[in-house]
Amino acid sequence: MRKRFTIPTIFGSLAVAILFSAVAFSRTAAPAPATSGYHVIKTVPVGGDGGWDYIYVDSDARRVYVSRGTHTMVLDADTYAVVGDIADTQGVHGIAVASDLGRGFTSNGRSNDVTIFDLKTLKSLGTVKTDANPDAILYEPVTKRVFTFNGRGKNATAINAADGAVLGAIDLRGKPEFAAADGKGSIFVNNEDSSEVHHLDAQSLKELHHWPLAPCKSPSGLAMDVANRRLFSVCDEKVMAIVNADTGKVVATPAICEGPDAAGYDPSTGYAFASCGDGNLTVIHEDSPDKFTVIENVPTKKSARTMGLDMKTHNIFLPAADFDPPAPGERRGKMKPGSFVIVVVGK
Repeated sequence: MRKRFTIPTIFGSLAVAILFSAVAFSRTAAPAPATSGYHVIKTVPVGGDGGWDYIYVDSDARRVYVSRGTHTMVLDADTYAVVGDIADTQGVHGIAVASDLGRGFTSNGRSNDVTIFDLKTLKSLGTVKTDANPDAILYEPVTKRVFTFNGRGKNATAINAADGAVLGAIDLRGKPEFAAADGKGSIFVNNEDSSEVHHLDAQSLKELHHWPLAPCKSPSGLAMDVANRRLFSVCDEKVMAIVNADTGKVVATPAICEGPDAAGYDPSTGYAFASCGDGNLTVIHEDSPDKFTVIENVPTKKSARTMGLDMKTHNIFLPAADFDPPAPGERRGKMKPGSFVIVVVGK
């Protein structure tokens, strides 16, 4: 992730398939609503030391994983209570969950490794070395592999999720950001340096395509509409690049909030989201696979630029905190002690 706050994400009968397609088409072809109904429903004081980066919602297990610099906090997705902590995740950026294997994974940018933990006990099962500064992390369910996207290594490390064996690396020739999987063995990842999206094969560990995202510059957050094969990249200069995942064509470039970092997509509502450091959440409606309408910018909290989407309740969790004014020569002031919160946006 490009900017951080620190202290100094099948088949039935032909008749069923046709019915599903009809339902999906009727949803995405629907006109855009006047408002999304989203607003801040709760601000949860969490406090504690450490900045933050990614946040991950395990909708089935009702857990919210929050990176906190040297450790990873775990909250209940319904009560918002802190229910656990994964210790010693040095420079943690992201969290991935393999529910089918009972394992979770954190990407630790400072120690250049992945912590594997037990989903029930939250206890560490060991660590696996990666290339320099593992940032985004993703579990790919077809191959049952975990991929870290290494900022300084400019590549991706593939790990067998069951036993932690390193299987190889994929050269990305630049700084990778967020990634998304299509559930069919393909992975897509943004490249901040080249302003491209890479299409990777999770089995062969080969790059299949790399597509320019122009006019998008420095893409960070990435989400995917798997059914309609659309990718949502949030970029500098207040733009989202929406890409056909089969052809690489940029099909739309709706305007979004300032300072985006994360993207989300909710298939049940057809809403795409961009969370921004300016204190807004942009809500975009997918009217059809190639037509998108910006619905509104929902006020959140300044610094709330990363998010996790709960697919069960459709709530969005955004970490944020208060900061002192920056001292001369500083880009950002120090985080105020005890000010860390989770902003919950819902209907």
